[in-house]
Amino acid sequence: MTTQAKGLTATPPRASRFRFALVDVWVLTKRELLHWIGNPWGIIIGLLFPVLMVLMFGFLFGGAMSVPGGGSYFDFLMPGMFAMTMFFGVESTVLAITTDASKGVTDRFRSLPIHASSVVLGRCMVDMLNSVLALAVLMVTGLLLGWRWNGAWEHALLAVGLLLLLRFALLWVGIFIGLSARNAQAVSALQILVWPIGFLSNVFVDTSTMPAWLGAIASFNPLSSTATATRELFMNPGAQGDTWISQSAMLLAVAWPIVLLAIFFPLAVRRYRRLNR
Repeated sequence: MTTQAKGLTATPPRASRFRFALVDVWVLTKRELLHWIGNPWGIIIGLLFPVLMVLMFGFLFGGAMSVPGGGSYFDFLMPGMFAMTMFFGVESTVLAITTDASKGVTDRFRSLPIHASSVVLGRCMVDMLNSVLALAVLMVTGLLLGWRWNGAWEHALLAVGLLLLLRFALLWVGIFIGLSARNAQAVSALQILVWPIGFLSNVFVDTSTMPAWLGAIASFNPLSSTATATRELFMNPGAQGDTWISQSAMLLAVAWPIVLLAIFFPLAVRRYRRLNR
């Protein structure tokens, strides 16, 4: 008697399940891309906002800023803004996930015969694509304004990899918060935290100019480690420092995202599986 005759369904091979999961992720990624087409101004504003920040801090406030070890403040600012850009927009991802969950869209997806994690992975893929575009726009802007990296191409690619690694880790923090929030209004209240967390770093100023206790907190910000590491790889001013955390920035730029992923990736997956339970 065959398996079908017994009324049982044969388990598909692992390779087939993996292929089906990729198809599901791609379909849901296209859904998010269609939202881009339907609302292009939201994407455009998101891409231009970091450019506005560079112009504001580079030209309005740059003359009053000190650079550790000397050098151009603009060269100090750009790697920091690259890191800050990886932090910007996470709240938009949180809001989108919360909105889908509150309107029942996520529940409808979960009722379909698709891979369990394809919904969040599809959103993740689109967010990473948006991050690559934002980083490219900001780098082109920096080059047009006179910023240059002084290292090799492979060092520049490694810096980009560290920036995207930070974004990927922060994204799962946002996904967990989005799935845990009760409604979009609660997420909007969390958006105000983006600014103090982002500014409490060495993105815009050297932490040595801060009060000692505040500078210590800012130095342990993951944004500070990634910003310092990218300054070192781009050979821009601001990578030097006498503290252990400054000298270990390259290690911490990898360690911080791994720690965040180890904590929030399983939490986000578990929370997704437990929605409405």
